[in-house]
Amino acid sequence: MSISLLLENLFNPPVLFFFLGMVAAFVKSDLDIPTPIAKFLSLYLMLAIGFKGGVELTHSGLTPQIGLTLGLALLLASVMPIYVFFMLRKRVGVYNAGGVAATYGSVSAVTFITAIAFLEVVKVTYGGHMVAALALMESPALIVGVLLIRKFNPDKEGESEPIGAVLKEAVTNGSVFLLLGSLVIGMITGNKGTEALEPFTNDIFKGMLALFMLDMGILAAKRIRALRTAGWPLIAFAIIAPLIHGCLAVMLASACQFSPGNALLFSVLVAGASYIAVPAAFRMAVPEANPGLYVPMALAITFPVNILVGIPLYYQLILLLN
Repeated sequence: MSISLLLENLFNPPVLFFFLGMVAAFVKSDLDIPTPIAKFLSLYLMLAIGFKGGVELTHSGLTPQIGLTLGLALLLASVMPIYVFFMLRKRVGVYNAGGVAATYGSVSAVTFITAIAFLEVVKVTYGGHMVAALALMESPALIVGVLLIRKFNPDKEGESEPIGAVLKEAVTNGSVFLLLGSLVIGMITGNKGTEALEPFTNDIFKGMLALFMLDMGILAAKRIRALRTAGWPLIAFAIIAPLIHGCLAVMLASACQFSPGNALLFSVLVAGASYIAVPAAFRMAVPEANPGLYVPMALAITFPVNILVGIPLYYQLILLLN
């Protein structure tokens, strides 16, 4: 991996603020982002990235390449949870395996946004349809995870929420709903909408991201303590699996002739693990699963691995294959 790419990613302000948050938690500083502000930052990021993606979609339109990208995104989001489930079922039980499978089959919106910030640093463009891919990949893993639990715990079927309720929770989750809605608004308003929201969606974006990453760092450091219940095999999985997923996605993107920017975002989507939308919905759908396993794995391990090592690694591999 190129040292220059690694350093460019490491010295990207949002990434540094993430580690500042972790240090603050480790030294037991009273630094804290109030919950209402943290929620506002999350909503702002979803609005800005969804809106800009919608505007970009008005420029590119729906091409065969875009259709291929969205199709692959849906396919991988549906298939990946299956192999994760069977890999972990005997070690952590059916319920927890389903939780980990749903988490790692879904995506991390914040990792995606961090990758966009990296692309801006290296001055590489990307397509707005990748935001649509992000939205599409949020829910399938959740559905598959619940179905796998029902299949391999037939006597427990009545204890889970109906699939319709699970799907409704996934689609109406605040972050997902705002992302999709902003995407549509961006498509409708196009360049005029960009001009109207220019200071809000562009000029202050990186500052808002830095504050959000600071909060993520504090949360990640606090979650690390909960990893003692996971055990070393699950910790190793949380480190190795995303890197393997991301590298395989790079090779698939190269075979499909994705542009470098789109290939990186596609790889980050495949390598990511949800620690916000899916855990919230899965906790409602399958309360028997232990969020003390799958949430710390995704937030305290996989997220830092992807933003520190994964993003520059995937991009270097993309450059080698192109």
